[in-house]
Amino acid sequence: MSLFISPFAQLDLLRQPEQRHDPLQAFDAADEYLLAHLHEQGLGAGRRVLLLNDGFGALACALAGHAEVTSSGDSFLGALALHKNLARNGLAPAAVRFVSASETPQGPFDVVLIRVPKTLALLEEQLTRLHGQLAPGAQVVAAAMVKHLPRAAGDLLEQYVGPVQASLAVKKARLLLCSPEARPAPRSPYPSRYRLDDPRLELLNHANLFCREGLDIGTRAFLPHLPRGLGRARVADLGCGNGVLGIVSALANPEAEYTLVDESFMAVQSAAANWRAALGERPVEVRAADGLAGQPPASLDLVLCNPPFHQQQVVGDFLAWRMFQQAHAALAHGGELWIVGNRHLGYHAKLKRLFREVSQVGATPKFVILRARKG
Repeated sequence: MSLFISPFAQLDLLRQPEQRHDPLQAFDAADEYLLAHLHEQGLGAGRRVLLLNDGFGALACALAGHAEVTSSGDSFLGALALHKNLARNGLAPAAVRFVSASETPQGPFDVVLIRVPKTLALLEEQLTRLHGQLAPGAQVVAAAMVKHLPRAAGDLLEQYVGPVQASLAVKKARLLLCSPEARPAPRSPYPSRYRLDDPRLELLNHANLFCREGLDIGTRAFLPHLPRGLGRARVADLGCGNGVLGIVSALANPEAEYTLVDESFMAVQSAAANWRAALGERPVEVRAADGLAGQPPASLDLVLCNPPFHQQQVVGDFLAWRMFQQAHAALAHGGELWIVGNRHLGYHAKLKRLFREVSQVGATPKFVILRARKG
């Protein structure tokens, strides 16, 4: 049980994905500070509230029933947590409207509460979309734990919204209080693009993508080792990002069937655009999801994966291990999971706990490419 107490509600909240004996909470002191400030200022009846990057729905669940609440973020797992936490606390699903970060929430909004994201490009994109969506006299307040609050976050708020005043720190959290002013309509710097030489591709990347300005070194190490001669194999690019692994594999395997999956809505948006640019109308399934959790058992022959090692600000291999488990469940007998990972993470030993046969198919001084076969 994770009890969240605010002036608006007392809630039992959970994170996603769920872990047994999870030591982490679905909220932090920055959430508490935001809601205490809002209560002190007075919310008023019938106010329209926009929440940006509300991790696991703590803010939305607290304000449900007190205002007309719209929540927007880039995490499928965050959206899943929001819906589960609404139900867990006896709140109606319709009490909060969720809008993915790949879309623009429609105002006007009287209050905007922002949890500063790890990727400041996402914050910049969200602030450009606030233009024309604020009601007269709107409150705009951003929050973060002090250790996760870069000075550039305040600079972006001043650039796109108006003057900013930083609060005192409370329980190691800080607020940025923004006074909206008229600004010219901004032009978003996103999406960005970069090119690959082999194969020749231009890849589009929306604001919240990892390594948005160029191919990450893990994927660069993986690409030369992607399997060929797959025939009509059923292939998934798990944690697809901008889709580069799946797209390069598809170009080399014209008869194979592909599914591209990521928990980031902006990643899926990018991957779908990149697939169309590289492969035209060739069939593909591109979806935002909790990895392969919804994939039918034994429905895949090959899974390609460059697994993440963090969720928001939390670093660890829990998500990677979960992806390995999902891949094992989704693969047919004899199917294979191919991954790239940092040498020091010890994925070889972890994969051996699940798969009958694990071998190394390539390596660089920093990375290993592993193939795990399901028996």
